[in-house]
Amino acid sequence: MKINAAGLLLCTFLVGCGGGDAPFGEGATDSETDSGTDGGTGTGGDTGEETGIIREGLPPGTASPTPSSRIVRSEPTEAEGGKQGDGFATGIRYDGDTDVFTVDGLAFDGGNRYARGENVSSLNDDYAVYEAFQQFPDGSNDELINQFTHRAIYGVSRNLDSDGNPATQFAIVRTGAYIPYGFGGFVYEREGSVALPTNGQAVYRGKSAGVRDFEGAGGLEYATSNVEIAIDFEDFNDSTGVGGAGVRGIFSDRRVYDINGLDITDIVVSRINAQNDASIGTIPDARFEVGPGVMDANGEIIGEVFSNFVNDDGRVIEYETGKYYAIVSGDDANELVGVIVAENSAELDDITVRDTSGFIIYRD
Repeated sequence: MKINAAGLLLCTFLVGCGGGDAPFGEGATDSETDSGTDGGTGTGGDTGEETGIIREGLPPGTASPTPSSRIVRSEPTEAEGGKQGDGFATGIRYDGDTDVFTVDGLAFDGGNRYARGENVSSLNDDYAVYEAFQQFPDGSNDELINQFTHRAIYGVSRNLDSDGNPATQFAIVRTGAYIPYGFGGFVYEREGSVALPTNGQAVYRGKSAGVRDFEGAGGLEYATSNVEIAIDFEDFNDSTGVGGAGVRGIFSDRRVYDINGLDITDIVVSRINAQNDASIGTIPDARFEVGPGVMDANGEIIGEVFSNFVNDDGRVIEYETGKYYAIVSGDDANELVGVIVAENSAELDDITVRDTSGFIIYRD
């Protein structure tokens, strides 16, 4: 990969609020995790027993999930169906006592330690932003070595279990230091269990926060939106062996910020208009494709996400396509954690933009 070496500055370490230590995936046994995207992901049932049905498309992680089990999922690597550079961020861990993130597997990220962001410390009020140290000393002579630009976004549930662990959490790590997509990853998890209704519907609302990176250019941008996801637990009828629930989602009021926190949404909209002979006034909403077989009995949801708009000639223009991943949590199925990954080639010449956004939303 070619390196984009711009923007290498000294990062100031900031100490934030205290809290507990919140690792991702720690303590999982070999029988609980799986490195492939299509192996050992039973759909479970009300008894919490694995059915033996293998569900394709789930990200790697917990190999034999049940409704009563903790579930951890992470971004697939290229060998597992992801993009070049995906899934390299491992060992993600947050220390609430020092407000420091630790990420393993990424080169030149300041010794794996990420401090709370200086110019951008949070997004959409709910999600914290962390930056890798941008200089790191040579252990022999203390000469400072410039590092690559890495950013991490951390979301944690407002609900805690009896041991003080968050019910759900997610983390996203991306870098703008490469001309193709750089090395990074995401992880999301449910700590406890879920009791899924067998009938009726539910709506979940909240916010998202994410990172935009580029294939064909360096640099990073931040993304936010409002999120509404509805689930029909009764229909569709199950004809797939996975699950029958219908899931509808919309990401609206989408905003984009540069790496220093400047709102550049109008610039992004101008890019879209210039490329497509359009006169839209906002970034198009991202929506879930609705159809059967997206949610299983363990509360795991995977499906397709898309967005489009109409240009000045009346043509429908595809803006984004991608995937969404989520897990339902709670005795009342009252919470959703997840990640969307959506790409567009309709914004910049010969450059693909990728939005990786996480969300924790609630059934209030």
